Amino acid sequence: MEKRVKHIELKPEMRVDELVEEMGKSGVFSAGRVAKAVEIYHEMLKAGSTIFMGVGGAMVPGGLRRVLTQAINEELVNVIVTTGANVTHDLIEAFGGYHARGEALVDDAGLRERGISRIFDVYVPQQIFELFEDHIQPMFAEVTKNGARISSAELLRRIGSHLKDENSFVKAAATKNVPVFCPAIADSILGLQAWLYSQEHELNIDCLRDVQEMVELASNAKEPGAVLLGGGVPKNFIFQSMLLTPKSFKYAIQVTMDRPEPGGLSGATLEEAKSWGKVTPDAKLVTVIGDVTVIFPIIVAAVLKK
Repeated sequence: MEKRVKHIELKPEMRVDELVEEMGKSGVFSAGRVAKAVEIYHEMLKAGSTIFMGVGGAMVPGGLRRVLTQAINEELVNVIVTTGANVTHDLIEAFGGYHARGEALVDDAGLRERGISRIFDVYVPQQIFELFEDHIQPMFAEVTKNGARISSAELLRRIGSHLKDENSFVKAAATKNVPVFCPAIADSILGLQAWLYSQEHELNIDCLRDVQEMVELASNAKEPGAVLLGGGVPKNFIFQSMLLTPKSFKYAIQVTMDRPEPGGLSGATLEEAKSWGKVTPDAKLVTVIGDVTVIFPIIVAAVLKK
């Protein structure tokens, strides 16, 4: 007999993991898929999987900075691939800056006159970027003294080891020996600052060394699993790492708002990755269509409780 949908029952003082369990009893729509994501994540941890996490989009300005830090500290991830923007905004707060709540429907030309940059309904005053420059330029000098060619992961490890902010995911990753790759580092304020520094100093960030280090991690991965928050470069960089190894991902969780029909990778289904050999034919997969800033904290909270 087919399984029936059991309707979600809410109770006072219900814990997040209990809510997810109820969502799993329903088993359908996004509720069922969130519960399945928690189940797969838990299975990865039990199997001792090497977990690769892709962090696209504006997750740090969107409030997930400490969630990422906690995921690192609680050993829910072994390798991170992210955007230069997420690193930039993490460092902004590590240097004493902040992100402000704003409005999505606003006069953007007026914001420009006031020296405010907008990320949907998050505001970043211009002086915050000036603060970032004041701190990152001397830090580049401190962490690149020998002038050697280094990967983005090595650069961020060195930067993280100099930070004092315990809420920084870059610092947490350096402390926990979790490599943080930023293969599109040039596509960010951090990249612009790196270029400015390179005009008068030696700075060699080798994107091909990123590939080498990532392929080595993939080759040595145990029961490899992927947790993909958004898409873009982080998702592709993680998936392509398996193309030069005899392995494929055995587990994959994807949270995205994008659709597959335009052919972009951010919306591509995890099933499509089977045709490339990026995931195994019998891989345990789930895609949750939704806002990462809502879905990921629920998943992490439920996994931690398990």
